[in-house]
Amino acid sequence: MTQLSTAQRRIYKAAVRLFAEKGATQLNVSDLAQEAGVARGTIYNNVENMDQLFQQVASQLSKEMHLRVHSSFAAVEDPAERLSIGMRLFIRRTHEEPHWGAFLNRFALGDASLREMFYSQATTDVLTGLEKGRYRFPQSHLASVISLIACSTLGSMLLVLEGIKTWRDAGSEAAELVLRALGVPEDEAQRLASIELPLLPALD
Repeated sequence: MTQLSTAQRRIYKAAVRLFAEKGATQLNVSDLAQEAGVARGTIYNNVENMDQLFQQVASQLSKEMHLRVHSSFAAVEDPAERLSIGMRLFIRRTHEEPHWGAFLNRFALGDASLREMFYSQATTDVLTGLEKGRYRFPQSHLASVISLIACSTLGSMLLVLEGIKTWRDAGSEAAELVLRALGVPEDEAQRLASIELPLLPALD
C-alpha cells in the first residue's frame, strides 16, 4: 500500500468527510482546501488529478482497512470467529469515525475497490468454513452469502450512524444472525458474536 505523507493523509481525511456529506464523487479545490485546513497550493502539490481523487481515496481506504482487519485476527483460526470479529470491527469503527462509516454506506456497494474490501477476506474465510464443515450451505450460494455479510455489516453501520443502535448491540446482533444463517448453532453464534473485540492495529 502506498505510504501517504502527512499532508496527503490530512487531505484524504477531509475528502472522505466531504464525499460522505455531499454524496458526490467530485470535489472542488477550494472546498477541499477549506475542509482540510490547508492552502489551495497544498492541494495542487499533493493531488495529481482532482477527477481521480475519489478513486484514489476509495482505493487507499479499502487497502488500509483490509490490512488492519486482517492483522487484528491473524492468530485466530476459527473462520466463524474471524467473521464475527471482522463484521464488528467495521461497525465499531463507524462509531469511532462516523464520516468513515458514512462514506462506506454511501459508496461501498457501487465502487469496485470498496466492495473488494468487504468481499476478499470474507470469501476466503467463508470458503474455509464451508470446507471445514463450520458452515452449512450449498457452495452455489456463495455470492449470496458474501452479499448477505456485506449488506448486514453496512446496514448495522447505518443503525449506528443514525443512533438507532449502539455499536455493540448492532455488531453482536448482526454477527449472530449471519452466523446462524450460515449454520452455526444458536448458542455458539451468540457466544462468538459477543466475544471481546481486539484492537484495530494501526499501520506502520
